[in-house]
Amino acid sequence: MPSDHHEPEHSRRGARRAAPRRRADRPRGAGAVLGLTLLGAVIPGTGYLLAGRKKLGAVVLTISLGLLAMAGYLGLTQRDRILELAVAPQQLQYVTIGLCLLGTLWIVVIVTSHRALRPGVATKGSRFGGAVLVGMLSFAVAVPTAMGVQTARTQKDLVQTVFAAGDSKSATRPIVKNKKDPWAGKPRLNVLLLGADDAQGRKGVRTDTVIVASVDTVSGNVSLISLPRKLMFMPFPKGTKLHEAYPDGFGKDGITKEERLEWMLDAIYKNVPEQRPGIVGPSDNEGADILKLSVGEATGLTMDYYVQINLAGFTQLVNALGGIRVNINYPIPVGGSDDDKRPPNYYLQPAQNKHLWGAEALWYARGRYGIANPDDARSARQRCAINAIAEAATPPNLLKSYRSLAAVGKNMLRTDIPQDLLPAFLELALRIKSAKVSEVPLDGRKLKFAYPHPDYDGLRTTVATALSTKPTTPAATPKPRPSQTTPKPTTKPTGKPSTPATTEPTADLANACEYHPQEAP
Repeated sequence: MPSDHHEPEHSRRGARRAAPRRRADRPRGAGAVLGLTLLGAVIPGTGYLLAGRKKLGAVVLTISLGLLAMAGYLGLTQRDRILELAVAPQQLQYVTIGLCLLGTLWIVVIVTSHRALRPGVATKGSRFGGAVLVGMLSFAVAVPTAMGVQTARTQKDLVQTVFAAGDSKSATRPIVKNKKDPWAGKPRLNVLLLGADDAQGRKGVRTDTVIVASVDTVSGNVSLISLPRKLMFMPFPKGTKLHEAYPDGFGKDGITKEERLEWMLDAIYKNVPEQRPGIVGPSDNEGADILKLSVGEATGLTMDYYVQINLAGFTQLVNALGGIRVNINYPIPVGGSDDDKRPPNYYLQPAQNKHLWGAEALWYARGRYGIANPDDARSARQRCAINAIAEAATPPNLLKSYRSLAAVGKNMLRTDIPQDLLPAFLELALRIKSAKVSEVPLDGRKLKFAYPHPDYDGLRTTVATALSTKPTTPAATPKPRPSQTTPKPTTKPTGKPSTPATTEPTADLANACEYHPQEAP
């Protein structure tokens, strides 16, 4: 009968509605599973959602997007907090723990998402392909996580090793109450840069390089003041025990030329603490504190902090940066000693934009054999070397070589800059990076630097005048082209080089370090 052969209409509609559900329940292909596993790794939580575990997927996806949004917000609007995080040892410890936890959970999400997406019955080939993909994705997460953890630990170690903690001792470090904005009401920050040379054959440490970096805390402009290492009778502030011990300054009259070597600027670091131990009070680096007081009195500036660089580590620093580029304007000796009558191994010949690795960069900064007025020449080249290092320290270069630079910094740097001021120093460093670096020209003859009693009153006047006026920008002049007669590099030059002819100095350090070769006699 017809009624026995026809289904009710509502039964046919139910069958049609159920059909898509049966198609959705079909097992996914191997390619689809791998693709969805990759998507679930890139956007954690989506794998769970596509596998039907909607509550778990929603929670994981919400957390993932929330962390991503937070990272973007902090990166765009909270740079100060990020800088503070990067130099706070305790916060870096939290970062280390957080990175480990985040990386582990991410790998767990990758593995479990794939298991949820994979059909219950799968071929050996599809299982093997899934295992390979999950392994590769987990490795892709584990490697940067491990690198991030190692970087955070390295940074923490660097901060704790180099920068002064709360229990550090300093006789000259200023007391700062406003840690958030220590430059408020402070137009200039003066940092004493010391290049300490404890090379083999020397007794004790001598500071062959003494440079004052005076920083405009508003603009970030830096003025460098280089003092010759052979200055005698370096003064000390009145009212201090140092002035009582050396009322006429650190020096002696009526002594031989050889004996004078122990009474010059580069000998203060070693000899004053030996002659008058504890004279400045509690200090982690007595020689540096004494130099801060002496250089401050000589220049008329208050030295806020010091940064001491071991010249033996200078080579490693330059190598870690991938070398530096400088203009060599006259032959510079590599090795050699005027005192021992020992000629140099060879000379760095005049060259434009010359790439130097660490060892030659060090001799570029310190070579002096046979050069007239060697201290003036070295001071000028040292300022150019500082400028070249600043130019080489680009963000990509710093990131690429960070671990090497951190390892070098631990071994070559000493400073009394406190850890709790590092965020403010980093902010200032960012300003300096895009600001102008200039030199304060000192007329050594006029100031009698070569005499036992230099004109320190004149030095103070020169420094005060240079820092109180804004240097005018020199008119643009075409850069000289390399001369056709520039001597070809040789390892055994026929004569000793001379210091380049004296010219009107420029305020801009980049201009002072331009290529303008001089003929050697």
